[in-house]
Amino acid sequence: MTFNTLSDQVSVAPQITPEDVTRAREQGVRRVVNNRTDGEDPGQPDSAEVERWVRQAGMDYAWLPIMGRPSPRDAQAMGALLDDGAATLIYCRSGLRSAAAWAMAEVQAGRSEPEAARAAAARAGFDLSGLPL
Repeated sequence: MTFNTLSDQVSVAPQITPEDVTRAREQGVRRVVNNRTDGEDPGQPDSAEVERWVRQAGMDYAWLPIMGRPSPRDAQAMGALLDDGAATLIYCRSGLRSAAAWAMAEVQAGRSEPEAARAAAARAGFDLSGLPL
């Protein structure tokens, strides 16, 4: 799987596997943020299982489940997780919710203008043109 770059510290991906966790660690990732809700799709690993993979790899793990479009509260929580600047991989089913939450967090925190956040997401393959930032 390809990790798509949103910023110097943040990459985004669709659903990850144990092999992806190993690769992320090898690429310098220090934290994984899971934006999937448990039971979203049949057969997906639940948060506890992904947390086990991530912690066994020696990285930090956070579960920030987001259903649908991220809310301002979701963005605030994402921003709080990213404030320390640690290299982070964020993921959800396709990566779109994670990219949206990241963009909203960047704008809320004043680290990015809306169009710059949208452009970064677009370079990573996500169209956030309809997302209010």
